[in-house]
Amino acid sequence: MSTAPSFKPFTLALIQLGNIGPDKSANLSMREKDLDKPSLVVLPVCMSLVYMTPGTQETIGCTKAEEVDIQTCQSESVKMLSSTAKEANVWLVGGSIPERDASDQRLYNTCTVYSPTGALVAIHRKVHLFDIDIPGKITFKESETLTGGSSMNFFDTEFARIGLGICYDVRFPELAMISARKGCHVLIYPGAFNLTTGPLHWSLLQRARAVDNQVFFSMCSPARDMSAGYHAWGHSMVVDPFGKILAEAEEGESIVRVSIDPTALYDARAAIPVTTQRRFDVYPDVSSVQ
Repeated sequence: MSTAPSFKPFTLALIQLGNIGPDKSANLSMREKDLDKPSLVVLPVCMSLVYMTPGTQETIGCTKAEEVDIQTCQSESVKMLSSTAKEANVWLVGGSIPERDASDQRLYNTCTVYSPTGALVAIHRKVHLFDIDIPGKITFKESETLTGGSSMNFFDTEFARIGLGICYDVRFPELAMISARKGCHVLIYPGAFNLTTGPLHWSLLQRARAVDNQVFFSMCSPARDMSAGYHAWGHSMVVDPFGKILAEAEEGESIVRVSIDPTALYDARAAIPVTTQRRFDVYPDVSSVQ
């Protein structure tokens, strides 16, 4: 594995999109004039269209980002996100799209990441599927539609190493733990909690993953739309390595901008040095398991 880049200050923007519908060009619009030149932009989970809608699935063609030819790629969203990143000259975490694997026709919830040149640099398929049953409140079974991904992913920029997850992945601390131990300074999970789990766990889980691993943690949600079939909690946020919420949206369409200062990471690790106090003679290091 390559050495992580030096952690440097940068500006993060979360785009909490609203009115997500069948017009992908409208959904993918970043409203560049409102972004005030961030270094990294994040879009929400399934931002092109909810994956259950017939005919919205897209084929990327490869699971390795470096093997994807943007020009010939079948995915409209990949082409548009690549173009947007290049035109805006930003790193872009493109939320997620419903991806149909051409080899076996399985459907995945997939996050793609682009450099300021428009290159596709990372592909992450959601690992953990949202199968829950809270009596009297919500029952949801993603496994009836989706297949879980089988890899952990991060990407390097000139200012940080950034780990990826999607929504329900946040409930599994091993994923964040391994990403942090592989040198990630920031973890970004596009997500969409609902009106039952959102108020209970949305901020709690992000703060827990940030404190556990002494990293910056962020989740970007769609805006809440009560006319949609799924009611997202919203509240896109950024948390620092001490567990402090640096910024949080409300439930409506909005942009969250945060200046990321690496000092907070170094201060947290110096003050509470859990990264050097772990007892792998007592319990295993999950990041070493192949």
